[in-house]
Amino acid sequence: MFSRISTVSFQGVDAANVDVQVQISPGSVYFTLVGLPDKAIAESKERVRSALIASGLALPAKRVTVNLAPADLPKEGSHYDLPIALGLLVAMGALPAEAVEGFVVIGELALDGSISHVNGALPAAIAAVANEKGLICPASCGSEAAWADENLKIIAASSLVQLYRALKGEITLSDPKPRSSPLAASSLDLADIRGQETAKRALEIAAAGSHNLLMVGPPGSGKTLLASRLPSLLPPLSARELLEVSMIASISGELEDGALSNQRPFRAPHHSASMASLVGGGVKAKPGEVSLAHNGVLFLDELPEFDSSVLDSLRQPIENGVATIVRANYRVSYPSKVQVVAAMNPCRCGYAGEPGHTCRRGDKCASSYQSRVSGPFLDRMDLQLHVPAVSAKDLISPTTSESSETVAQRVARARAIQQARYASLGLDITVNAHASARIIEQIVALDNGSKELIEQASIQFGLSARGYHRVLKLSRTIADMDGSDKVQRIHLAEALSFKRSSAYLAAA
Repeated sequence: MFSRISTVSFQGVDAANVDVQVQISPGSVYFTLVGLPDKAIAESKERVRSALIASGLALPAKRVTVNLAPADLPKEGSHYDLPIALGLLVAMGALPAEAVEGFVVIGELALDGSISHVNGALPAAIAAVANEKGLICPASCGSEAAWADENLKIIAASSLVQLYRALKGEITLSDPKPRSSPLAASSLDLADIRGQETAKRALEIAAAGSHNLLMVGPPGSGKTLLASRLPSLLPPLSARELLEVSMIASISGELEDGALSNQRPFRAPHHSASMASLVGGGVKAKPGEVSLAHNGVLFLDELPEFDSSVLDSLRQPIENGVATIVRANYRVSYPSKVQVVAAMNPCRCGYAGEPGHTCRRGDKCASSYQSRVSGPFLDRMDLQLHVPAVSAKDLISPTTSESSETVAQRVARARAIQQARYASLGLDITVNAHASARIIEQIVALDNGSKELIEQASIQFGLSARGYHRVLKLSRTIADMDGSDKVQRIHLAEALSFKRSSAYLAAA
């Protein structure tokens, strides 16, 4: 007696096909699992046995062998319980093989026979669509899986008995519908911040072109407040971006009730975070914060307090938009196209360079503190901004600042210009920050005066080749915000002004 059930193994955000082969043969009573299973899969035989007994069935007193093919692919997770159980039912003759043909199966079994939620329902559903199959999954995963394709056949059951009766044709389960989380009205508004007009301008530019931003200033100057307002300026996720973000969240188990949201991610890990938690990794190679923030914002507060090796490990994902995790027996990649926003004090005491302040340790206080952040990491920050302390006059005066809604409209217009430009060039990018060096040189044609300006600035600020191209991207974004077809000298000058913080850092 032999049966085969289709399921998947998650390799990053992709789902590889796995064939669950079940054989019941004469011999001593024994249940064995082969095919490089991890501990969770090896324990599934006890969950499957108990779930079958709770459902009024029992394993025959024979030898049961379950093979997970391909045998050389490491497999992990509890979602193999349900395909193993269905394979046993088919092998025992309790279910016809035709009932489960054409389905990908995922699900974890509880001891009472109920089917528990598992991570990765959305990638599994996309894999089922690619293979022209349906999906059998837990009822709690049905709405998440329904986002893959409106024509996908989904059987979402809450228990093994219910699934058995549905496959036998005794009952009909309703088709799950995709659910979405409404955009929550944010109470964080840019109008709440007093003063800091230059910082607000920098925040708007960063939002318009998805540029990385570093804010340097004393404690209480509003750096964290500014960063927390950035999500209110960003447009909602497009359909494609929504799918990419949701697949990562699905693998990580961070989709609440299977509902998807088109709000851009905003991740703010604590500075004690490890390298695996930021970049990804661990025993099961899960995505890190840089991937969970894909198509959104990664906020690094108190930047020098992060371990220097952890910060440097972010350089490659930030630059390439992909976090690749390589171990001895596997290699997985997670998308990590993020906008990095960082904040830091100029020194340990926090007030280096501020008027009227003299540090007891002198210049060493600032230089030792700033040296915790490497030059190559700082080179990836498009805007480097000094945020001064807020004066009492700014706090007392009545606010006349623009609201986040007003600024977000300008950001949306600038992004629409960028999207149309790159679409006309046949490129799969939507913002200036993601353009390659060759493309940005092509679309930013500087006149002689602008070339002379950036040449002088490159010498004065010590711009690297990366820094040079990031200035061009930034000036292109500023021109888009002005509705200008060409990058003019004034746009380039403003872009260069946000590189002056490098000089401030060195002098502080």
